[in-house]
Amino acid sequence: MLRPLTKGRLICVFGCGGDRDRGKRPRMAGVVGKTADVAYVTSDNPRTEDPQAIIGEILPGFRGNRRCRVEAQVDRRSAIEAAITGAAPGDTVLIAGKGHEDYQLAGDNVLHFDDREVARACIGKLTGRVEDAA
Repeated sequence: MLRPLTKGRLICVFGCGGDRDRGKRPRMAGVVGKTADVAYVTSDNPRTEDPQAIIGEILPGFRGNRRCRVEAQVDRRSAIEAAITGAAPGDTVLIAGKGHEDYQLAGDNVLHFDDREVARACIGKLTGRVEDAA
């Protein structure tokens, strides 16, 4: 749906939840690899799994794909910031997975994390608009 609306590159930030269907991990990469120009594979509620191991199960889904440049970044904040700061005019950045959630589940911990806040702060820094960074 975003490709027809994107004049430049389609940049996607996504991950797969821990303690969930492991079989879909490479399949998700396959879909992203067919549509995105750049993919940042990152954490998305790893729960009791090692986030790096989850990413390791996602990455094989990109094999053979020459269209999409893939970056693995365990830290979700860093992945979002890299996607936004690396975007150029005409690019679209899709931050997928967490939607309305304002937390990250890691082990037994529920940590405050909101993709929207991170994106706003990053855009605020880039534009110098304080209200965006709040």
